[in-house]
Amino acid sequence: MNSFEELGLDKNILSAIKELNFENPMPVQEKIIPMMLQENPQDIIALAQTGTGKTAAFGLPIIHKTDTTLRQVQYLIIAPTRELCLQIADDLKDYAAFNKDIKIAAIFGGSSMDRQIQKIKQGAQIISATPGRLNDLINRGEVNLNKVKAVILDEADEMLNMGFKEELEAILETTPKNRNTFLFSATMPNPLLSIANRYMKNPVEVTIGKKNSGAENVEHISYLVHARDKYLALKRIVDSHPNVYGIVFCRTRQETKDVSEKLMQDGYNADALHGDLSQSQREAVLSKFRTRHLRLLVATDVAARGLDVDDLTHIINYDLPDELEIYTHRSGRTGRAGKSGTSIVIANLKEKYKLNTIEKQLGKKFTTLPVPSGREICERQLFHLIDKVEKVEVDTVQVEPFLPKIYEKLEWMDRNDLIQRFVSIEFNRFLEYYKNIPDLYIPSESKFKERERSTRGGKGNYTRYFLNLGVTDDLKPAQLIGMINDFTGMRDIEIGEIEILKNFSFFEADSTFQNEIIEGFKGKKLKKRDINLEIAEKRRGGGGKPKFNSDRKSSGGYKKSGFSREKRDFGDKKDFKRKSSFSRDKKSRD
Repeated sequence: MNSFEELGLDKNILSAIKELNFENPMPVQEKIIPMMLQENPQDIIALAQTGTGKTAAFGLPIIHKTDTTLRQVQYLIIAPTRELCLQIADDLKDYAAFNKDIKIAAIFGGSSMDRQIQKIKQGAQIISATPGRLNDLINRGEVNLNKVKAVILDEADEMLNMGFKEELEAILETTPKNRNTFLFSATMPNPLLSIANRYMKNPVEVTIGKKNSGAENVEHISYLVHARDKYLALKRIVDSHPNVYGIVFCRTRQETKDVSEKLMQDGYNADALHGDLSQSQREAVLSKFRTRHLRLLVATDVAARGLDVDDLTHIINYDLPDELEIYTHRSGRTGRAGKSGTSIVIANLKEKYKLNTIEKQLGKKFTTLPVPSGREICERQLFHLIDKVEKVEVDTVQVEPFLPKIYEKLEWMDRNDLIQRFVSIEFNRFLEYYKNIPDLYIPSESKFKERERSTRGGKGNYTRYFLNLGVTDDLKPAQLIGMINDFTGMRDIEIGEIEILKNFSFFEADSTFQNEIIEGFKGKKLKKRDINLEIAEKRRGGGGKPKFNSDRKSSGGYKKSGFSREKRDFGDKKDFKRKSSFSRDKKSRD
């Protein structure tokens, strides 16, 4: 491996990175820095995970090549979020600590536009910006990009995922045609490839690791449970890792709120990050998480974009994302800078095909484990406590004056009694909670298929519900299934017959989830109309008329559950899953 000195960087930059304790360049820096330092560099597409040193890979060369005699924008860095934009600007200022004439400005929404305009007018040569605010300033005539030598697109795939395609293209159109473009991304989806083809000139591709793959030092673990047991499984997984410091990813903002509130009520050091938070609330949560006053951050993918935190031990997928790229980004937040990390998936058997798809595309296998038992958790917590005691630093000078009274107070105890009492102070709550708790049932493939067959044949144990919504509310079967999934936070509830009448409807659902369905619909609205859900009388003999009798002609009655119903609506099993679960969830995502 080359040293930073061998890469040809300016001595002032070498002095700055020495103070930052940079030792040897990381692989992405070793490849990218010499290419960008060339007098006439090629455009570059760099595919590498977050946490691999990308900021220094493009930041050090542009600091080196900035002309300090010119007071105009020479290098433009575009990032998807405020947090990443600020972090890049801060890192560049550190790299330029001994280049006092270099001015760097961060341009992002949610902060004073006048102050940002002032920094640009003071002669900023390097701008780190988010697409929305930068495009706004361009349209106002406050930013001139006529002299830009290079544009750096950082986490470019995230920018497209967040819907910045139009802003990004508008910005690139205002820059000189002969400028360089350096694109940094974890993955290379087709929409990003199309932007590269349009705005880049014969780019050279540099891949660190396999293309579209996760970080090499991340272990992938899956736990298969019933959907109703997901939260219990989450608690056990967290309890079995006493040093956990990670992010729990949920699909929707409501689920994020629910999971975080349950964790906090159960005494876990957790909080939520979602789109309903104000900027000040978001910053307060992030500050607590970065300083480890929070051990668990429960977040949606959108809310967590741009969040850059080092040393995360675990990523926990409470819900699997729809796209491989999103899973890659999630798992890439741990195992950074050469450290190891763990990406955990809590899944039900209906999601197993997603795990298989991820395995094939990532080229990595999930290790499927049983949910930790109460005994295992207690053992891990106990020895974690003992390890802390064994390794704690003792300030003898401070403690010494108190020891005589402590010895006197405890002199009646023998060694065994003292150790047992000491351990019990911290350990009793785990012993009490887990001592008689049963292991979580792990569903087997054979029993799952047997259950599917029985419910499809009409022999399942269903509860029948009355709902005060119908054809006049534009209620559709797929929409009703979506409401059940979203309001309960579960996606494997068996649905039986659905009848949509003129002013109300009936549906059947697995009786196992009766409480969850009743509670889930409480207080909910559809188009500002209060939703009322009640348990209806079952049909006599399985074929009698319902208790509430009306307008049978408008019925959308579905006579069977499972894929026979789904096929009629959407063509086949796979298409049903995509349209009813995945597309709907995208709309409800943060």
